[in-house]
Amino acid sequence: MNDTPISTKIWIDADGCPVKDEVYRVAERYKLKVILVANKWMRHPDRDWITLEVVKDLFDAADDYIVENLVEKDIVITTDIELAARCLEKEARGINPRGNIFNEDSIGEALARRELASHLRDIGVMGGGPPPFEKSDRSLFLQKLDQVIQAIKRGK
Repeated sequence: MNDTPISTKIWIDADGCPVKDEVYRVAERYKLKVILVANKWMRHPDRDWITLEVVKDLFDAADDYIVENLVEKDIVITTDIELAARCLEKEARGINPRGNIFNEDSIGEALARRELASHLRDIGVMGGGPPPFEKSDRSLFLQKLDQVIQAIKRGK
């Protein structure tokens, strides 16, 4: 493993994020700072490299805080496709808890799928939410997060 330190921070859209513990393990290994952003206080490990930013309980307050404070090559963990698109505009990296990496090639399609699903729900054709979160999702997430960090370390 390349031991070159990087200044990348990992931002977690923390309300409902199922992979926080996995992020903590990876961040500790790479010595990266983690910032949880949530609408309310939540329990988290007492480590100097983990912080919690509680924002007002307003629509998109957490998203806005993340976008306003991240910098190029930071990583954002989110299920929110619109937040991921905003982060890509600032040259940050985005990944969802199922291990899907958001990039310039995939974000347009992801936004279109989101819009279509919303429309189908509105007219009653489609219901329900995402499939249950599985152990294999956690494993894929860990693999993809490691890939993203390694790519940043290589300058890609």
